Amino acid sequence: MRFAFPAALFGTAALITAIAPRLDSAQTPTAAQTMSFFITSVGPGDGANLGGLDGADRHCATLAAAAGVTGREWRAYLSATAENGKPAVHARDRIGTGPWYNAKGVLVARDVAHLHSDDNGLGKDGSLNEKGAMVNGRGDTPNQHDILTGSMPDGTLAVDSTDTTCGNWTSNSTGAALAGHHDKQGGGARPTSWNSAHPTRGCSQQNLIGTGGNGLFYCFAR
Repeated sequence: MRFAFPAALFGTAALITAIAPRLDSAQTPTAAQTMSFFITSVGPGDGANLGGLDGADRHCATLAAAAGVTGREWRAYLSATAENGKPAVHARDRIGTGPWYNAKGVLVARDVAHLHSDDNGLGKDGSLNEKGAMVNGRGDTPNQHDILTGSMPDGTLAVDSTDTTCGNWTSNSTGAALAGHHDKQGGGARPTSWNSAHPTRGCSQQNLIGTGGNGLFYCFAR
């Protein structure tokens, strides 16, 4: 005996089949959308002594690997002054060309120009750590929105009469560093800047915490 199914049922089945792949692709980041940007969930724990740029880069790679992202070249978004015959380093020149996605697969910047524009996808909701969690910001306890950069708003080295990089990220005592506000709010000369809000009180872990941070910094995959 043959059964005749209403044509509407075939139409519904076809619609479900057509929609299903789109739902899956929306929920699962593609290879191109794998995490390529994050704020460190923890710093090395020695104030702004990150072991220099190389030590900071290794910290980025270690945290990314622990989060399951391997095979990428990670760079800390940090500037450094010229020393020992080596030229100054600008954070914007260290991180590649983009695009960059956070741990949730959300685009935060298409390229270097977009990253340093007011239209980027950063801020408290977009600037997640490598675990996909939000970082405490203004109004949270404790506030940890100060992110070390040593940079100006355009991503170049911050030059001042005082230290802006805590001795090129080797000091845990004297000096100071320029920090941004990952949540784009707070105080300082540029309170809404994600990378250049104000200097820290010092370079020790205690001073970084006292300013509103915890020795955290941004990491980008090249």
